[in-house]
Amino acid sequence: MKYKILIFIAMLFVSLGVMAQQTAPDTVKTGIYITSIHDVNFKDKEYTIDLWLWLKYKNKKFDFLQNLEVPQAKTVTKSFSTIDSSKNRVYMLMKLQCVMKDSWAINNFPFDKQKLRFSIENSQFDSHSLIFVPDNLGKHFDPRFVLPGWKIDSLSILAGTKIYETGFGDDSLAKPHTEYSNFRVKIQIDRDAMGLFWKMFLGMYVAFLIAYMCFYIHTDSIDSRFGLSVGALFAVIGNKYIVDSALPESTTFTLVDTLHGITLLFILCIIICTSYSLKLIKKEKIDKAIKFDFLSAQILLGIYVLLNGYFIFMAERG
Repeated sequence: MKYKILIFIAMLFVSLGVMAQQTAPDTVKTGIYITSIHDVNFKDKEYTIDLWLWLKYKNKKFDFLQNLEVPQAKTVTKSFSTIDSSKNRVYMLMKLQCVMKDSWAINNFPFDKQKLRFSIENSQFDSHSLIFVPDNLGKHFDPRFVLPGWKIDSLSILAGTKIYETGFGDDSLAKPHTEYSNFRVKIQIDRDAMGLFWKMFLGMYVAFLIAYMCFYIHTDSIDSRFGLSVGALFAVIGNKYIVDSALPESTTFTLVDTLHGITLLFILCIIICTSYSLKLIKKEKIDKAIKFDFLSAQILLGIYVLLNGYFIFMAERG
């Protein structure tokens, strides 16, 4: 009797092991080699990536030529593909060019760091049938290609599971929930910013200096002082519209908004100081007006430089 019980338990464990093997998802070892990243369109939030993608697996039902999905891609072009099904496994290699849509972090523009994301899924099999395993052997991008205006800081590949809160019309599911394995690539790039910074903000700083020079115009020419300040005010507003036209829309307060806002505020302070000087001149307190202009010039310039330096330094660190 004891032997029968032991045999029954052994057969039960064997059957459970067989069932576990049958239900275990098949693995797809996946690797990538990026040959180029170009056409980075900052305003339209997209870029183009050229890459080699290879997949190694045993289940011949996986048809990646027809069912390869790149979720964030605007367009996917396969220029080359080859399949080797010898040695009881499938080795697929393909060359892809993808126009990717992504979101940009522009709070610290032009001292921004961006993360480019690329991922693939199989639209036919969910994570119960297929899981991706990264192939980490070798490099993942060509170190010779240059991304103008950017530096590649890091590249990482990993596999995970993407959850969809829908059954895609499958009524047999207890709840609208499906999971698909995905293979993800994350590329962090840092902008080479100083040249672009001066190109975009030089007009703003020149406008501020023109307004600032009002403090050194003789008090007899009070109309000229007002004219220069108001002209500088509109120049800064125009410069901001030009810079904003090159950026995607954002609801957050960015470095561009901060620097232009500070400049507008300080030009307004210059106009207020000029108005007070005019009031002193009309009271025939010319010496006091000259002293007030000199003191205001030093204080406003010092605070303006410190604030700009602080916000630029914080943006570079971020």
